[in-house]
Amino acid sequence: MITNADKDRDYKTAKYIFNFLTSKGKSCLLIRDRFIEDDIGKYAEIEDIPKDTQCIIVLGGDGTMIQVANDLHKMEIPILGVNLGTLGFLTEVEKQDIESSLEELFENHYKVENRIMLKGSIVKHGYEGTALNDFVISKSGGCRLIELEVYVDDEFIETYVADGIIISTPTGSTGYNLSAGGPVLAPAVQAMIITPICPHSLNKRSLVVDSSSKILIRIGKIKEITDDEAVAISDGNEIVYLKTGESIEVTRSENDAKIIKLSGFSFFKRMRQKLNRDM
Repeated sequence: MITNADKDRDYKTAKYIFNFLTSKGKSCLLIRDRFIEDDIGKYAEIEDIPKDTQCIIVLGGDGTMIQVANDLHKMEIPILGVNLGTLGFLTEVEKQDIESSLEELFENHYKVENRIMLKGSIVKHGYEGTALNDFVISKSGGCRLIELEVYVDDEFIETYVADGIIISTPTGSTGYNLSAGGPVLAPAVQAMIITPICPHSLNKRSLVVDSSSKILIRIGKIKEITDDEAVAISDGNEIVYLKTGESIEVTRSENDAKIIKLSGFSFFKRMRQKLNRDM
């Protein structure tokens, strides 16, 4: 069990679940997330997770689920989310349903969805990482637009003059991609979405490509005397600053995230419940 200490003060919910699991004869270990030294992000201490773990219960919100999926992507252990946040689109279980949901898990009334993840590579900066939701290339510094050249499988597709661009998975399609006007894809769709952010044109729309594609985004140059400046962001975390001539390559990761879905909680039902309400 991995819990977000900011949302589960004194580990009250974690202790409650721990006691319930042990009362049912289950073996459970609590892995606390840690702040890294500069307080920019968190990580789970995956070295403490036994190799024979059958399930990871994540307590937090969507951000915690995304963090854990990235931390554990090579282990491919099924993840069950308990919502301690606000929206909870990725999390499967609400606090009031913890016991009944775990009983469903014990009775094998669930399925495991394989959610594709992205791998981003920036060779010049020596960066390689994963994202469950999206990679974003956004303007940096001043408020002016940046130029972004898009290639798919080495074929030039389009040049966008925009605030940035989003490369999203189906899981991430209900996040920043949706806010930027991109389409929602069902989780099982094997595809990636390329969505410009506030493009300086009326006819620039999202593009959906096969998940086997290789997407390359190169930073162009709007003004002759200065370089365009951008920042590459992985699942909401800034990773590398880019300038004219530099690029990021995004492909499907070799590993999928495995998300536990309980009976009666379809993607479309969750979308109606979560995305049609006022926050």
